[in-house]
Amino acid sequence: MKIALTKKQPWKKWTAIASFTLLMAYAGYSVSGKATKSVALSQLSFQTVAQGDLDIYANAYGEFASAKERLLTAPALGKVAEILVRPGTKVSPDTVILHLTNPRLVQEVNAANGQLAQQLAQREAFKYEQQSERLNYQGRIADIEAEIEKAELELSVNENLMDLGVSSKIELQRAKLAVKQESRRLGFEKKKYKQFIEMQGHQLTQRDIIITQQQAQVSLLEQQLDDMKVKAGIKGSLQTLEVELGQSVQLGQSLAKVGSDEELIVRLRLPQNQADQIDINAPVLIDTQKGIIKGHITRIESVVSNGSVLAEAVIDEKLTSNARPALSISAQVFVRHQQGTSYIEQVPGFRPRSKQSVFVRTQDNLLVQKTVTFGELSKNKLVITSGLQPGEQLVSSNTQQYNKYQQLTIIE
Repeated sequence: MKIALTKKQPWKKWTAIASFTLLMAYAGYSVSGKATKSVALSQLSFQTVAQGDLDIYANAYGEFASAKERLLTAPALGKVAEILVRPGTKVSPDTVILHLTNPRLVQEVNAANGQLAQQLAQREAFKYEQQSERLNYQGRIADIEAEIEKAELELSVNENLMDLGVSSKIELQRAKLAVKQESRRLGFEKKKYKQFIEMQGHQLTQRDIIITQQQAQVSLLEQQLDDMKVKAGIKGSLQTLEVELGQSVQLGQSLAKVGSDEELIVRLRLPQNQADQIDINAPVLIDTQKGIIKGHITRIESVVSNGSVLAEAVIDEKLTSNARPALSISAQVFVRHQQGTSYIEQVPGFRPRSKQSVFVRTQDNLLVQKTVTFGELSKNKLVITSGLQPGEQLVSSNTQQYNKYQQLTIIE
């Protein structure tokens, strides 16, 4: 039996090898194409990395507040009879905000004035009584002095008669005794008169103290009655009004609040991650939308709320025309001076305190992806902490569509 053998055809083998080679080449071309995508230079924007000394400022937000505020409270029980000023109105220290009425307080003032008048009249009557007593003492002293003069005269006569041998010795002794007794009486009476004067002074002082206390009570009540006309007390504007017409109020109850308009401070919310680096007296640049004014930090709280720390700043320059309490502002607070810092101008897409992949231009006119670490943003300058060197250029335009490529070729 004859067996027929089929002869192999080598061209088929070579065809398969060629096809496989072409397929691998196409795959390699495709991969190579993805890694070296081309982009037109006209579609790109660049930022050049600069280096130098940089003042680091923290961005903060806040509002103006009155440097002086006055809380108006009820001086006594009363009822709101009249409201003359509403919130937002400019006021002076003597501007009456509202009227309170209290008939009982009026009665107390009248009664206290009547009691004071009575005490003053009693003091005057007491002074006249004591003056009469002084006159009585002075009269008795005058009588005793007259008796002494009479006794001294009799003594002189008896001494003369004794020299002539007419008067007896007993009469002379009796005259001397009379002078001595009357002199003692005069001394005692003068001591009594002196003590009376001192006692009268103490009694008058006691009455004066009582009158002074009553005058203070009258002044207090009259001041309370006058304070029922609630006045602003300071120059500024009425910020809040907490009562309504006809409302009854208690002693010490809050009625309204007045704040200064020209004397302002700034209340700022500092970022938590930078608050501990900011010192007291740190300079502040305050943007009011109508200009930049300078200030400095005077107080920083330690409590963190919603990722920020509350601080206060005093204004060092003249206010802008739109400055008023509660006006929202933005500010930049000095943190530190940093030497030899690499930075770029801030553009959209670059986030402070982050790591991002960016395209960097090489000397071969290629764009290569690098990971860059950004630091603080200070006055539109974004600090670069790692990933780039001074003089390098990074693409600042939107390149999200090319993020899958590690390298791009620039087409002029």
